[in-house]
Amino acid sequence: MFKKKASILSLALVLLLTVVLSACGGKEGAKSGEPAKEETAIQSDGTVDASKLDPVKLKMYMIGPNQKDLPKVQEEINKYLTEKINATIEINMIDWGDYSQRMQVITSSGENYDIAFTSSWAFDYLPNAAKGAFKPLNDLLDQYGQGIKEALDPRFLEGTKVNGVNYGIPANKELAQQFVWRFNKKYLDKYNLDISNVTTLEDLEPLLKTIKENEPADITPLAVPKSFKPYLPVDFPLGDEIPIGMYLDTKDFKFVNLLDTPELKSALATMRKYYKAGYVREDVATLDGIDNIKTGKWLVDREITQPYAELGWSRNAGYDIVTRPMHDPVIYTSSAAGSMMAISSYSKNPERAMMFLNLLNTDEKLRNMIQYGLEGTHYKKLEGPYIEDMPAMQENYAMPGFALGNMFLTYLHEGEPEDKWEAFEKFNSSAVVAPTFGFNFDTAPVKTEVAAVTNVAKEFIPALYTGSIDPDEYLPKAKQKFQDAGIDKVIAEAQKQFDEWKAAQNK
Repeated sequence: MFKKKASILSLALVLLLTVVLSACGGKEGAKSGEPAKEETAIQSDGTVDASKLDPVKLKMYMIGPNQKDLPKVQEEINKYLTEKINATIEINMIDWGDYSQRMQVITSSGENYDIAFTSSWAFDYLPNAAKGAFKPLNDLLDQYGQGIKEALDPRFLEGTKVNGVNYGIPANKELAQQFVWRFNKKYLDKYNLDISNVTTLEDLEPLLKTIKENEPADITPLAVPKSFKPYLPVDFPLGDEIPIGMYLDTKDFKFVNLLDTPELKSALATMRKYYKAGYVREDVATLDGIDNIKTGKWLVDREITQPYAELGWSRNAGYDIVTRPMHDPVIYTSSAAGSMMAISSYSKNPERAMMFLNLLNTDEKLRNMIQYGLEGTHYKKLEGPYIEDMPAMQENYAMPGFALGNMFLTYLHEGEPEDKWEAFEKFNSSAVVAPTFGFNFDTAPVKTEVAAVTNVAKEFIPALYTGSIDPDEYLPKAKQKFQDAGIDKVIAEAQKQFDEWKAAQNK
């Protein structure tokens, strides 16, 4: 009896070992020692011989509302992909507010999908890469993504590495970040307001006063929601919701508690003065968003810019918008990770997924089709690189272009200068590089403290930063609560990791 059980167990082990060895032998049924079909399909010029590949179906999740004409466009995309890499793709849209939570559920369930949008602000890139939600891409990039490496500013890939490994492909767009004051030109002209020397929050005061004293109460002088943050010349290892940062011009490379800095204290006092004067909305601390662009009832707000952004904002608003920069462009780790695509760790076809991403970053036809839809249905092709939107685009196929790969391949709209994408390259080249660029803070050692600090931030930051409460009274209370939550421990851990990271960079 014992011998019989042992024989059965031995047979089971042999079968298990056979399965494991078969799995290790390569994809697409390649025999041991033979390259997978994906490898043999890559030709000497880097293109793919689709005839050497078995057909596969990829599944992708993308941020943004569902589009009525997506199935129609997807059908044409799949015809093209079949020719190029013998693959089809199923694109699933998840609306803005639901995306991060839904993707966490999808990932936790172990669903077999291939590609997903990720970023520093949605389906957060860093924590999901750290916990294994995404596949490491270094080898896949070398084998199937050479076009991506040639097209992208190398700082995109360098700045989004986690412990030396890429887990996502950034969109080729503005690499630097620059905040601007954005003005409704109608009111500048009406009151002959000069913005040539407006840079700081304090510089706005005479302009805001003019609008408050001369326009109806429904015209908002400073149109900002609860997410407004006074600009500080720092980089934030945990995002600007958490008051921890390192000065851009640092000499000692130390993270500090921003609530202790003179710059923030001054900004809080100014915002309190503006709130009491009625320059911001009374409900600003609870205002999730603000529809000032749609209504036109505003003087100034704050936005992140890019080359020729004024033209796009004005076109979308239907009236003229002009801007003044608050600082020089800066390249942060978070700006490099502002729009990315990752391959799921559960993907059964990571090689083909990378081939698709390579096309999305190098193939003009595919890149424009996935963003603009079908020529003659969603847009009209004009002379040169220009297109004209047709009604069906806004009604049935308004895709989030910034999230779909290499922006430098996309068509232009009338009024946009032909050198738009060259201007983006110059913008990126001219930027200052933050001292923390490339550093990614692993919060795992202080996850309890980070969670507690985040809760305190939700309680105090919107009200403090928008001037809704008196900083003289509430800043000391906030500082105490942050300390009780463990902010000093978080700063110490961030500093420890940064020092180790910086030492490794200098080797």
